[in-house]
Amino acid sequence: LGPLLLGLSFIAVAGVLVVSYLANLRHTEDIGITTLVAALLTFVLGAVAALGEPAVAAAFAVLTTLLLSFKPVLHRWLRALQAEELHAGLELLLISVVLLPVLPNRGFGPWQALNPYQIWWMVVLIAGISFLGYFIIKIAGPRKGTVLTGLSAGLVSSTALTLHFARLARPRPLSAPLLATGILIACGTMFPRMLLVATIVEPALFRPLLGPALVMAGLIYAPALLYWRRTAGWREPTSVPVENPLELKAAVGFGVLLALVMLAGEGLKLWLGDAGVLMLSAASGVADVDAITLSLARMAQGDLSLETAATGVVIAAAVNGLVKAGIAAVIGGRELGWRVGVPLVLTSAGGLLAVRYLLW
Repeated sequence: LGPLLLGLSFIAVAGVLVVSYLANLRHTEDIGITTLVAALLTFVLGAVAALGEPAVAAAFAVLTTLLLSFKPVLHRWLRALQAEELHAGLELLLISVVLLPVLPNRGFGPWQALNPYQIWWMVVLIAGISFLGYFIIKIAGPRKGTVLTGLSAGLVSSTALTLHFARLARPRPLSAPLLATGILIACGTMFPRMLLVATIVEPALFRPLLGPALVMAGLIYAPALLYWRRTAGWREPTSVPVENPLELKAAVGFGVLLALVMLAGEGLKLWLGDAGVLMLSAASGVADVDAITLSLARMAQGDLSLETAATGVVIAAAVNGLVKAGIAAVIGGRELGWRVGVPLVLTSAGGLLAVRYLLW
């Protein structure tokens, strides 16, 4: 009788609330259902408390109250959403909530190297970080400062920002110091992001990666701060167009790249040992750091040593830095090239030296 009475009571309360809501629509244009849902949730939480879980009910009550207090802010934010941003959010839910749980969590293929669940979970991880970076840029606005632009764009793609600012610098050599500031800050942001991604997958990698990451970030942020001080009062660069990073095609493409890197990593480790893994790290760093970082972190969960995994991540980051130095010099011209190239070359060398003396 208890569950039946509870169900009938819920239906009765819901009926009264719905009738009240429909009657209210005749006199107002407000079609929001926040109050209706909150009232129903209040009944549910009361029932949960009565059934012997008062702590759970209290926790959700506090959370609900907090969300209701932000109702005006949430409404303004939702009204500001564009259609493609809403689609991106739904796509993120699709790849994380719908697809991820149904994938098998075991190895397939040669050397059992391809785990569909782990590969797709890493795709979700990168997509989530990119999604966060996109909204940081949207909410804060790239015109509010080169520093914030570099920090935000570095969460999405420091290479993309380097390419864009290099194109801006070619016809505007006098803006090279300011544009170099943004590039270096974006490149420096890559190292905390790299450390975060690796640590989420394999927490034991935090300690061996922390030292080299701090050294490399410091060697980039120091000249960026120097450039920034020298350009006080200068006009900021034009806005940085950051496309929505959450297209399913791009996510699947990253998953394919990651699967190939993981497969190659297992094969090279089997044939050449740790040297093969480090060779793969250098080759992967030419195009991307995230894929090899995630692959090495996963391999560190098995029989790959933490020192080798951390070394591979730093090698990939060092090579990637040299590639961005080349982009700045070739596309951005001499004024931008030396301002970006010298710090990036020193950073790559510093990271490798840090690995040599801190890990081996």
